[in-house]
Amino acid sequence: MKKTILLILIILGFSLKVNADNRIVSGQNDAKITIIAYESLTCSFCADFHNKIYPLLKKEFIDTGLVKIEFRHFPLDIVALNASKISQCKEDQSLEIMMSLYSDQQAWIKGKTIEEANENLRKFVENKNFNLDFEKCISDKKIEDFVLNDRIEGTKKFKVNSTPTIIINGKKFEKTLNYKNLKKSLEKLI
Repeated sequence: MKKTILLILIILGFSLKVNADNRIVSGQNDAKITIIAYESLTCSFCADFHNKIYPLLKKEFIDTGLVKIEFRHFPLDIVALNASKISQCKEDQSLEIMMSLYSDQQAWIKGKTIEEANENLRKFVENKNFNLDFEKCISDKKIEDFVLNDRIEGTKKFKVNSTPTIIINGKKFEKTLNYKNLKKSLEKLI
């Protein structure tokens, strides 16, 4: 049902108001370069980006104040949608929760049904002691609208159709996503 609603919203170009303060961001707001990363929490390539590329990017460009990165939701399935809602549920821990979901993706991504997958996600969140109300988070309509609007905006504004999709200062990164290519592109903008 939710997949159908999501598809209809995308096709109709429906847009909801997004509160930019709720964005999961790493880096300084006044950084010269802004990267937007459209991702799905069930995407293994997105997990690779977080586990292999992001730490290098953080050390060389984010921690030095040159780059900020905004992580935007582009859930590819209902499990990713629920995980996105969990990552947005506790603003003071959003980045930590999202990074944990990516670093231990295989611990919670399992399940033959949505109920089984949700139970694995719930257990994962409890084991990590994120201290949030799981049912309240995945049932929160405001958070769901926020997540779905990220996907709609990505599709409309940047023609996102796969994850991860990287946008650098408003332009889609078209090269193979690895640290070497990303670094070259960023160095041209410094």
